[in-house]
This record gives sequence, structure tokens and C-alpha cells, in this order.
Amino acid sequence: ARTAELLPYLDDADDEEPGGFDLRISVALNGQVISEPPFSTMYWTAAQQLTHMTVNGASLRTGDLFASGTVSGAAREQRGSLLELTWNGTEPLELPAGKRTFLEDGDEVTLTAWAPGPDGTRVGLGEVTGRIVPA
Repeated sequence: ARTAELLPYLDDADDEEPGGFDLRISVALNGQVISEPPFSTMYWTAAQQLTHMTVNGASLRTGDLFASGTVSGAAREQRGSLLELTWNGTEPLELPAGKRTFLEDGDEVTLTAWAPGPDGTRVGLGEVTGRIVPA
């Protein structure tokens, strides 16, 4: 929930259609899902983020990308980063290969997402995977 009154150019309270996206995100570490953060609870909508970036003259072109930053929810299983999931390493994750507080060489992180579509269908947004390699 928003805790401060929005500036008029960002206020979406009277909008007929909500501007947020109901994305379902899954974070897996070495094949095991460790988090499912809820994008629908983001404080700012994508339209508000875009507006805030450009209101003072920042230019954007077709193909430019911008990101939300870490997506996290209130529950432990909704924390969107390993730093949050392990509470800065003080609460290790229990994984089949043992406890984990931070990423290690060889670890593979996969993000997948989908959004609800019409008539109960799902719109898949694909996945992205990265592997930690030694420095």
C-alpha cells in the first residue's frame, strides 16, 4: 500500500483501468524454486516509473529498457533477492545440496515469469538463466 500522497502527475487513483501488471515471477537456484515474488504489489506501476523518469526531460527511444529493481513481497518466500531471502546471510536457505547464504561459483539462477491471460490462459514471458563463474 502506498504510504504517501502522490504528486498529481503520478496519481492514478481515479483511473478506470489499473496500471499495474499481475506478473507471476519464479526464482530458482540450481533448479529449485526459492522465491515467488508478487509483481502485482509493486509500489509504482510501470507507467508511473516511465513518467517519473521522463518528467524532467530524460529521453527514451523505441527499444530502450527500464527495470523495476528488486521485486519482493512481505512473506519470506516472496523475497526477491538472495540477500533478502537469507536476511544478509544470517538465515541460510536449506537446499538439497546443503545450506546457502550467498551465490557461489557454479550456481545457476533462473528467472521465469508469466501473466494471467483471457479465459484463464497464461501468457508466458520466458526465462533467463545465469551461471556464476570463477573470477
